[in-house]
Amino acid sequence: MTTAPAPRARRWVGPALFALSALVVALLALLAVSIMERRWEAMRPAIALKPIADWEPDNAVWGENYPREYDSYRRTATDTTRTLHGGAEPRDYLAESPQLVILFAGYGFAKEYRQARGHYHAVTDVTRTKRLATPFQAGTCWTCKTTHAPKLMAEMGVEQFYAANFHDLAPGIKHPIGCQDCHDPKTMRLRITRPALREAFKAMGRNIDEATHQEMRSLVCAQCHVEYYFKKDPKNYLVFPWAKGTGVEAMLDYYDAMDFTDWVHPVSKAPMLKVQHPDWEVYTTGIHAYRNVSCADCHMPYRTEGGMKYTDHHIQSPLLNIANSCAVCHRWGEGELRSRVEAIQSKVLALRQTAEQALVRAHLDIAAAAGASIADPDLAPARKLLRHAQFRWDFVAANNGLGFHSPQECMRVLGDAVNQAQEVRLLVARLLAAKGQALPATYPDISTREKAQALVEAFLPKP
Repeated sequence: MTTAPAPRARRWVGPALFALSALVVALLALLAVSIMERRWEAMRPAIALKPIADWEPDNAVWGENYPREYDSYRRTATDTTRTLHGGAEPRDYLAESPQLVILFAGYGFAKEYRQARGHYHAVTDVTRTKRLATPFQAGTCWTCKTTHAPKLMAEMGVEQFYAANFHDLAPGIKHPIGCQDCHDPKTMRLRITRPALREAFKAMGRNIDEATHQEMRSLVCAQCHVEYYFKKDPKNYLVFPWAKGTGVEAMLDYYDAMDFTDWVHPVSKAPMLKVQHPDWEVYTTGIHAYRNVSCADCHMPYRTEGGMKYTDHHIQSPLLNIANSCAVCHRWGEGELRSRVEAIQSKVLALRQTAEQALVRAHLDIAAAAGASIADPDLAPARKLLRHAQFRWDFVAANNGLGFHSPQECMRVLGDAVNQAQEVRLLVARLLAAKGQALPATYPDISTREKAQALVEAFLPKP
């Protein structure tokens, strides 16, 4: 019996195993190179950076060292985005809500009031607005519009900068809000460049230099997105009215104690206050601030490219970037998140509009009482209450986000505004009743901006 010979190994097996091994080695090498490249990308901002001058206003210069951040910042030039209640599209608020013409009668906001565009347009928009068309406007108005502001403050002195004529400074201002407003050029750490915020913290007995990095990611926004006024002495000096607190009642106490008035309303003759944009103050009363979520977490979320993690400087509504903003914490779908936000905003808007109607009628009721020879001393309590009611409404109306930053606080404040406006009307009704008269049975048609402006014209002094 013979034994069959063992099968000869196939000749291709050896070369195939070698090729496979070489491929595996090559793939591992590529993976190692990729990892090293990602690590290098992550380390790159710390090396080989060009020096930046202490007060460099040109954002493009900063962009040479930080191209990703700069490229995202440039997208704030987009002014066509729109959400249900916001976005960067420059909508005309006076056309949308003609009642505002009455509420701001005699003040610049009755001339022009538009949705703000992105930071990229800050210089262009402020120089074109009709609100600053008079020959003299305070240099203070440049404070939150340009990276030149800290540089000019350093060169001129803070008081001299505020006291200057806005139009005299305009030719030298080229660059809008940007990098050096919030960053130290040597370390890139967040910093406070506007003295008003530092001074406001001192007035509250707080040291802003003790703020954490996470707190700074909101405080750099609070340099501008706040309520403020211009002191008369020193001339047009910028102040945040926080010495008594940052809530609406505390600010009213502050303004009343110093008898401060922005303008006298030509219809009601009430001494009025114009709220700016108290975004930070409202934010501090909301759930996101309570959970230590910063402004930047929602409006400037982190992004990743390769091995690089960086802050997206395309500052915009989180509803335009739900995946990177809201969905980091909230695990619902984008449609659900959007509908929840819009539902909150729509409810705030409904109450805000109720307040607007009550305030407009309160102004007209006081005018009717004055026309019926009710004396100014008798109308003084109603005028003061109207001042308070409209401040409360404007505290919410001027706030970005349509109440979403703190829905419960905004609804509370608006509710008080409605109640106080109706109390004004009740006071006036009693004064008229004592003279055997009644409130107007009907009110003028102000359904368009033009009709509202024509009504206001009747109360303005004749040239």
